[in-house]
Amino acid sequence: MINYNGNFKDQSSDDFNNRGFLYGDSIFETIKIIDNRIIFWEEHYLRLMSSMRILRIEIPNNYTPDFFENEIKKTNSKLEEVFSGKVRLTIYRAGAGLYLPEKNIPVFVINSKKTDQKLFKINTEEYKVDLFKDYQIQSNLISNIKTNNRVINVIGSIYAKENDLQNCILLNDNKLVAEFLNGNIFIVNKNHIKTPTTSTGCLDGIMRKMIIDLINKVPNYEIEEKDFSPYELISSDEIWVTNSISGIIPVTQYRRKSFSNKVGNIMISYFNKKVTEF
Repeated sequence: MINYNGNFKDQSSDDFNNRGFLYGDSIFETIKIIDNRIIFWEEHYLRLMSSMRILRIEIPNNYTPDFFENEIKKTNSKLEEVFSGKVRLTIYRAGAGLYLPEKNIPVFVINSKKTDQKLFKINTEEYKVDLFKDYQIQSNLISNIKTNNRVINVIGSIYAKENDLQNCILLNDNKLVAEFLNGNIFIVNKNHIKTPTTSTGCLDGIMRKMIIDLINKVPNYEIEEKDFSPYELISSDEIWVTNSISGIIPVTQYRRKSFSNKVGNIMISYFNKKVTEF
């Protein structure tokens, strides 16, 4: 028997007994959809399978790219025939058990949400950020994968709102810059662009990977994966937040310094061209 906020429910309810809810024993992907096309699907799928292996969740034979693509499109079609928006694909470990699970078989959940914005937006609005120093993320492999254990991100987001910030930068246990609350971080100095290595514990982000691949192909710019301290932020020309839904969000202010968004807007234009040709 479960007492849910004063209402009694049967113990067998899947909503309250799944291991994702009880132990954070789950992973997820947030995926952009444009006119029924799943953007960067191969990269999302490969990260999903890699994350399942790391968490030792069994991968059924039917968990193929085509299987999930069909399930995503079937779900989206319930909302709109030609769907644009975002999808959250969650996989959690099924079955009973305490910390030690009795089984390692997966269950998937797909949540779809429509949006009117299709292409990545070139942000011209104020976007102020600062460091969130109350808690740090761990510099290990588990931090690289997208589990639903995001308590630091939740508390950091509340802190940002309380301080009239649009986002915060997370540090790792070595006091190195790791990532933003909702994406990876890039800094720009002239034509040189830098992002922390995954050894910092940052999310191994899909957009992070796509930006690195893009910059390696774009003339006159160079990309470096290298760890850096917060002191380098203030000396940068640009700071970017990156994720699969927004693409690149240029920071306009960090502490008392204002930043440009010239290179960020150039890269966003490249990505919008890429997804329209997808």
